[in-house]
Amino acid sequence: MTSFDPIAFFNREVTLVARELLGAKFLVDGVGGLIAETEAYHPTEPASHSHRGKTERNASMFLGPGRIYVYRSYGIHWCFNFVCADASAILIRAIEPTDGIGTMIERRGLANLRNLCSGPGKLGQALGVTRAAHDGLMVDAPPFSFHPADTPPPVVIGPRIGITKAADLPWRFGVAGSAFLSKAFRSPST
Repeated sequence: MTSFDPIAFFNREVTLVARELLGAKFLVDGVGGLIAETEAYHPTEPASHSHRGKTERNASMFLGPGRIYVYRSYGIHWCFNFVCADASAILIRAIEPTDGIGTMIERRGLANLRNLCSGPGKLGQALGVTRAAHDGLMVDAPPFSFHPADTPPPVVIGPRIGITKAADLPWRFGVAGSAFLSKAFRSPST
């Protein structure tokens, strides 16, 4: 069995990696699950945080593939991304909870599994992600555990959501039929 090389895995075209992340298991201090939904961002398009170049906020996007990029959304929610080639990144929009469910329930203050991690802000809260603790770390270093999917799940593709710039790009990917998506895909394609 070969070991996982995060730099090789993430040092590829962002939409390819975003699709291949589906079904991967991601844990933070033993809490997490299977990635159910992703969105890709590339610096050539205006919705990407790296589009205007390196800043204090997005500096981890320029550290190289396999890093974690954490930012605060709307001044409230911590959201996390995997950094890929060329300062591109993949926002993890949803996971299917599998590990540390009791901890996630406590952090989120609710017991409905479907709602624990069905959105990037919810997910950040459930996993206890913060910029101070996690931004810039490698995906394969503690407190993280990452295991790519053994078998790729069926995928649905659609435009990204929750943004206004370049929102029409079909760079949102989800596990087909998953009950854990942040929002249903309008007209699913594969």
